[in-house]
Amino acid sequence: MLQISLPDGSVREVAPGSTPADIAAAIGPGLAKAALAARVNGELRDLARPFEGDAQLALVTSRDEADALELARHDYAHVLAEAVQALWPDTQITFGPATEDGFYYDFAPGARGPFTDEDLPTIEAKMREIIAADKPLTREAWTRDQLIAWFKDHGESFKAEWAAELPADEELTIYRSGSDWLDMCRGPHLPSTGKLDPQAFKLTRVSGAYWRGDQKNAMLSRIYGTGWLNKKQLNEHLVRLEEAAKRDHRKLGQEMDLFHLQQEAHGSVFWHPKGYLIWRELEAYMRRAIDEAGYREVKTPQVMDARQWEQSGHWGKYRENMFVIPDEVPNVEDEGPLVSDAADWMALKPMNCPAHILIFRQGIKSYRDLPLRFYENGCCHRNEPHGALHGLMRVRQFTQDDAHIFCREDQIVDEVRKFCALADRIYKDFGFTYHIKLALRPDKRFGTEEMWDLAEAELRAAVVAAGLNTEEYGWGELPGEGAFYAPKLEWHLTDAIGRTWQVGTIQSDRVLPDRLDASYIAEDGERHRPIMLHRAIFGSYERFIGILIEHFAGKLPVWLAPVQAVVATIVSDADGYATEAADKLRAAGIRVETDLRNEKINYKVREHSVHKVPHLLVVGKREAEEGTVALRTLGEQEQRILTLDEAITLLKAEATPPDLR
Repeated sequence: MLQISLPDGSVREVAPGSTPADIAAAIGPGLAKAALAARVNGELRDLARPFEGDAQLALVTSRDEADALELARHDYAHVLAEAVQALWPDTQITFGPATEDGFYYDFAPGARGPFTDEDLPTIEAKMREIIAADKPLTREAWTRDQLIAWFKDHGESFKAEWAAELPADEELTIYRSGSDWLDMCRGPHLPSTGKLDPQAFKLTRVSGAYWRGDQKNAMLSRIYGTGWLNKKQLNEHLVRLEEAAKRDHRKLGQEMDLFHLQQEAHGSVFWHPKGYLIWRELEAYMRRAIDEAGYREVKTPQVMDARQWEQSGHWGKYRENMFVIPDEVPNVEDEGPLVSDAADWMALKPMNCPAHILIFRQGIKSYRDLPLRFYENGCCHRNEPHGALHGLMRVRQFTQDDAHIFCREDQIVDEVRKFCALADRIYKDFGFTYHIKLALRPDKRFGTEEMWDLAEAELRAAVVAAGLNTEEYGWGELPGEGAFYAPKLEWHLTDAIGRTWQVGTIQSDRVLPDRLDASYIAEDGERHRPIMLHRAIFGSYERFIGILIEHFAGKLPVWLAPVQAVVATIVSDADGYATEAADKLRAAGIRVETDLRNEKINYKVREHSVHKVPHLLVVGKREAEEGTVALRTLGEQEQRILTLDEAITLLKAEATPPDLR
């Protein structure tokens, strides 16, 4: 008999071959109906998969929302693939994972050609038929040869290609939907399609995607969907999507005349005067913060020799994301290659850390000099695929609020604690709440296990010292998510509509100082390696500005608004007074414009509302005679009549950055 331990501490004895479903049924019919899957010794598994020995068991129901959503979305993807092949049998299937809010599946269309958004209602209807049929989802173990043969026999060349690359000695699994459809999959899955809510999903769009993400390969049709546990969750998500579309920074950036992007500079931003004013305000704010915190600002080259990147390890681990440049004068003749085989290679920097070590290495450093905090508004370039670029959120050229702290072993916890306090203050100045996570060692990494143990423990200790290891701050750990050279703390900001953005980070690195031979003279007179803390708070200016635009729906705090006020006239008789009022506002440090056009005031109000101007000071003949303004604030229905001096005092207070108030 097998001993199965339950979360309440009880132990049930079952015969070999028993399953979690058997235990659920033994406990009661209600649980048997509610159970969706099981955690066996911590691993998420199918309910019908037999126990292999004594085990810890936790049954998964819809109350375990994270697990239940993952299972449901995975199943929706399989149902999508089955539906498409039922409608168009010559379509080949490839991959279909769950995503953060849904699922997608990539198809190689047959004779009908690529799918379009017009196909989605037909596919949705077929998916609902499959869900209503309540088909059992069953797991089978196959050999690699079985998989290859089956997929080849059924014209699934993409699946056959993938199966041929799987390990021959590994257990491989397929899942059947009923008896007439199957897909290669590790699982787990729900017990049957009927466990899905047919009203809790929606197919959202179709796009192109290359097989295995390589543009040299075949173009596939990717069908996206969003999937939830019930219709209420779906409706709430669709409302969030609608709100997110209104807040899209690309749309608002165009309406507010902040920036644009174009093909002549893929993934690089053309900042307009108003957009760059936001940048300058953020840069000035951050400089005040880092000056107060004891950082020294530096500036490093954009291009460095490939040998430097080889030594740092980036050439081997990161080269596909680097822009490489030949170090020679190009051939200018009509014939012959532009670059010869003898060219040395350089690269645009994808990150600032190696250059900061080179600054640290200039001159002998003593233990008394540490910590040294080098800060740089560092412009970097990363060769992101064209298809991955997304407005300000994912670009090829970006500027980081980057810093590296060189410190001794005994200083690490306190330096990280101080950084946590600095990040906390800054995020709260912008009105963000956040969760903090510790990203642990990845599979591919530099350094010893002892080094990683120590670095992870130090970051944990710093979070405890900062008082952030609590439920309020969403403290948790992310296995395998660290950088190849260091574990890291991550700050995940929550915006106004509940989305999260990973922004700030601090990494405890013992690898790079060693690879680039950084050292200081310790108290014992010997050379020691410093610890290098990589840290950023905004992450990149581009992405942070994009997040701010979407968080505030374009209605930026007055201190960040490119135009903080507009003085608009009702009649031309007030033009002189409007100009005088604007001059006084400008003298008080307020970014102000005038609108003296011969247009109705309602037209002016609407136009400046679209541009998200925080305050509109309306003046007519009466205001000019009385020295007053009618103050209209963005988002408010009522206007206030104030003297010009009162309006200046009010606007000046709002236009002052939070750290200077």
